[in-house]
Amino acid sequence: MTQYSSPPSARDRAEGALFGLFIGDALAMPAHWYYNTAALRRDYGYITDYLQPRNPHPDSILWRSKYAVSDPRYDILHDQARFWGKPGVHYHQFLKAGENTLNLKLCRLLLQSLKEKGGYDPDDYLKRYIDFMTTADSHQDTYLEEYHRHFFDRLAEGRSPRKCGVQEKHIGGLVGLVPIIVRYRHEPQTAASAAQDHLSLTHRGPRMERSAGFLIQTLLRVLQGEALLAVLTSEIKTQRNPFFGHPFSKWLAQQDEIVVGRHLSTACYVEDAVPAVIYLAYKYAENPERGLVVNTNLGGDNAHRGAILGALLGAANGLASFPERWVKGMVDVKNLHRLTKDLSNFPNK
Repeated sequence: MTQYSSPPSARDRAEGALFGLFIGDALAMPAHWYYNTAALRRDYGYITDYLQPRNPHPDSILWRSKYAVSDPRYDILHDQARFWGKPGVHYHQFLKAGENTLNLKLCRLLLQSLKEKGGYDPDDYLKRYIDFMTTADSHQDTYLEEYHRHFFDRLAEGRSPRKCGVQEKHIGGLVGLVPIIVRYRHEPQTAASAAQDHLSLTHRGPRMERSAGFLIQTLLRVLQGEALLAVLTSEIKTQRNPFFGHPFSKWLAQQDEIVVGRHLSTACYVEDAVPAVIYLAYKYAENPERGLVVNTNLGGDNAHRGAILGALLGAANGLASFPERWVKGMVDVKNLHRLTKDLSNFPNK
């Protein structure tokens, strides 16, 4: 991990936020949705580097997951359907070490759209999303979250793509906001409106809007040069957003497994997952490597927590604050560098 001799530049913060988004997810990927941390240690030890997932996954719920394709034009499971209903199947069984889960691969689609369209175009993104999901072998992930299934069920009913989002509560819906916030970091009002618009395409409802408000305001302030710890401290004090309504300062003296595991669930619902991100960002604001390692080994929905946490820590400390082995170890890192540089360089201020 390289430390800056001076605070990271605006460009470094932007690139750090984007790379942190992908690093946090890839690091946690093999341990994603492990709720039994003893089983996590047994299967992987204490994770500090990218690893390939393996079967069986002791906490997998694919054995009771069902999805019937209602219209062959909108088949989004393809050959992965044969694994649904079977026990012990890892959600990301075919991914390589350093590879991202589906929601983060969709973030790459969004980065490409932002680059080619010169800004946020929801219809362009939706076309890419639909094409990607209905193309066999586009991502190799076995499990598809509920929001994907609901979206394509509604699309098969003949609804407009803009009308296929449903009421949601999962933190995974927040990861797609980060590229938009970075793109419009010098235009806060545009960043906020475009990010909320993007969220509403798949994740609707007041809980998601409030959780997006936390991410938009916090990330914008850090990208504009404020220290992450100072931003979080001020938000905890004012509690303008209900997600800050926890005794974070008191929790700092406790073990991370007590805070995220007992006080807060490690599950994917925003009521607990967002405060968990706040706690980890608050505690490890100046130590991105440690923060993401801790998050990974806490299990639960650590991949999506890790993506948001990585974006915040990367924005605060810059790309060079992440271990070089993590940066170079990302699958298709050259393309990711190109996409993140395109966005972090624009606008050049």
